[in-house]
Amino acid sequence: MATQTTSKPERNIPPGLISEALEHVYEAAIRTPLVRLNYEGPAEIYLKLENLQPIGSFKIRGAYNAVRKLPEEQRRRGVWTVSAGNAGQGVALAARKAGVPCQVLVIDTAPAAKLDAMSRLGAELVKAPFDQCWRAMEERAHPAMRGTFVHPFEDDEFIAGNASMGIEILQDLPEVNAIVAAFGGG
Repeated sequence: MATQTTSKPERNIPPGLISEALEHVYEAAIRTPLVRLNYEGPAEIYLKLENLQPIGSFKIRGAYNAVRKLPEEQRRRGVWTVSAGNAGQGVALAARKAGVPCQVLVIDTAPAAKLDAMSRLGAELVKAPFDQCWRAMEERAHPAMRGTFVHPFEDDEFIAGNASMGIEILQDLPEVNAIVAAFGGG
């Protein structure tokens, strides 16, 4: 018996959305260097040092853009997300810069260092088991959370903000043949 798999349709983010994000991302993030790896192999390898971002992750790019693009009325009510770390830190910093409250629904197994970082950025943390966090992301709602939900990975504005990193790579290394990127969300 054959099994069927389902996949979500590919997501097409308009280039204009990415360009607009790039114009504003430096209000919260830095332009990180592209550094050649000291490697004696058949290819030149460069590293994009996103670990130098204010939260140590590229997620500030997407989080800031997503919060920035919310209508003022939604932003004023505050924002919330679901995260075990970096996306939560990004949304917390974006909310702080916007002067609005932030809550993060955190997986109850999240590392203490990530929880501390989100708290230091002003986020109110609400712990829940993984299945509740996942359901909250799918439903974009949770009874303990207030304000506007900022999806940590399934949001065009979040993706456009993160994609600003790709524009920087193309600007710094126009002759690039391939870009390999790790990704994740939450």
